[in-house]
Amino acid sequence: AAEYPYPDIDQPYRYQDAAQQVASFHAEGLAVRGEVDFAVFDTCWQLRGYQEFMVDLKVNLPLAEALMDHVEPLLVAQAGLWAQTGVDILLVGEDVGMQDRMIMRPDDWRRWIKPRLGRIIAAAKAARPDVIFAYHSDGYILPIIPDLIEIGVDVLNPVQPECMDPAEVKRQFGDRLAFWGTIGTQTTMPFGTPLDVREEVRLRIETVGQGGGLLIGPSHTLEPEVPWENIVAFVQAVREFGGY
Repeated sequence: AAEYPYPDIDQPYRYQDAAQQVASFHAEGLAVRGEVDFAVFDTCWQLRGYQEFMVDLKVNLPLAEALMDHVEPLLVAQAGLWAQTGVDILLVGEDVGMQDRMIMRPDDWRRWIKPRLGRIIAAAKAARPDVIFAYHSDGYILPIIPDLIEIGVDVLNPVQPECMDPAEVKRQFGDRLAFWGTIGTQTTMPFGTPLDVREEVRLRIETVGQGGGLLIGPSHTLEPEVPWENIVAFVQAVREFGGY
């Protein structure tokens, strides 16, 4: 871990052009989003290998912690530097959910991952206190949503409806979180009819959108099997039902 040539994403020169671009978008009255593409967990397993890193966490923790200790300061610095550019929203991705459970026990996530993610968020908000922090994880992450709120997450993405009930997530946490996504890309978008898409959009706006706090959208990238008619139906339904 110590000898690996890590990229210098913690150096300010990398963000000079970004700051100029942010300013130009702001001049047009637009909000700007930046990304810390992956937080500590996802970055580490991509460096080490998914199976290898998961095994390390259980049987070779000193190696796993050494890798995380090298990666974390880079991402903390990156978050702060992104915030200094003036971005309005900062998104970080870290997939810790599977279809019906988390990929690790919630207590293990709290032990290994939560403090490091918290320091990334804290660095961004120290640099720009009003930055909106959006957190992406696919899958079922219901047990740790209160923890995410505690460490400063403002927006949860994508609230995958095949894994968590978006209306229930809204009921429990809608006073503290906004939600971005909620339209199924495993089910409705590729395999539903245009009417199915329309009805899912209507349902999400009537439930998750109640009182505001919903940025509706597909829960992930639209893959090639999604019919064009369903994309059109999505846009039309948002226009029809999306006003408050």
